[in-house]
Amino acid sequence: MKKLFTLIAVAAFFTFGVSNYSFAQEEADSAEAQTEMADTTATEADTTQEAAAATTETASTEEAAEEETEVVEENKSFHQILKEKFIEGGAEFMGIVLLCLILGLAIVIERIIYLNMATTNTKKLLANVEDALGSGGVDAAKEVCRNTSGPVASIFYQGLDRSHEGIEMVEKSVISYGSVQMGLLEKGVSWISLFIALAPMLGFMGTVIGMIGAFDAIEAAGDISPSLVAGGIKVALLTTVFGLIVAIILQIFYNYIIAKVDSIVNDMENASIGLVDLLMKHELNNKKA
Repeated sequence: MKKLFTLIAVAAFFTFGVSNYSFAQEEADSAEAQTEMADTTATEADTTQEAAAATTETASTEEAAEEETEVVEENKSFHQILKEKFIEGGAEFMGIVLLCLILGLAIVIERIIYLNMATTNTKKLLANVEDALGSGGVDAAKEVCRNTSGPVASIFYQGLDRSHEGIEMVEKSVISYGSVQMGLLEKGVSWISLFIALAPMLGFMGTVIGMIGAFDAIEAAGDISPSLVAGGIKVALLTTVFGLIVAIILQIFYNYIIAKVDSIVNDMENASIGLVDLLMKHELNNKKA
């Protein structure tokens, strides 16, 4: 009986010890799991903070880059912007439009110089011719015209050279030579009008070809992408803009040249009438003498 009680006590002791050990082991495992979860949570929090910090830095960097880009764009001169737009428009049609501008301006400069040199003070010339007729006759008046530049002096010389043939011949000579001088004044002006008409037409042609290229790109891609369409349209419209700018510049100079020619022609007509009157007066004085 004592042995049986002893065996039961030993068995109960071992059972209770094993249970305590298992409970302690479970508590240790639970503590380790909680520690691991805490570590994991802390690691995730650190990662989130680092990602937020990286996002903030990236946003700051992008904002700084955008600000620098805006500053660079603001600091660009008109010449640099014009050069960039010219390159973006393509060299095919932009080069032709630029050639129209260069040739047109060359003719404009030549005409302005010529017309300014052809401008003559007709009142002063008439006074000098009248004085020369009174003092030295027709030959002295011709010498005055020979030493004076301009189309008015040339017309006077032709009229004086035929003064011995009568007043009617002088009038015919003045009218004929006046037409010649008018042609010389208007020389090259038709080329300016050609470039005025040609520059925007070339720009429109570049626009149409650019639009065709944009639609070809849409057809090849099989989708209407805004960036794909906008790029082609932008290049197409740039040629039109530059063509219109060239036409506007040349049109301003063309109108100035036409106005200058009309002014000189009016002076020529008025001076020619004055010359005929002077010759008639000189002829009457010779008859009285």
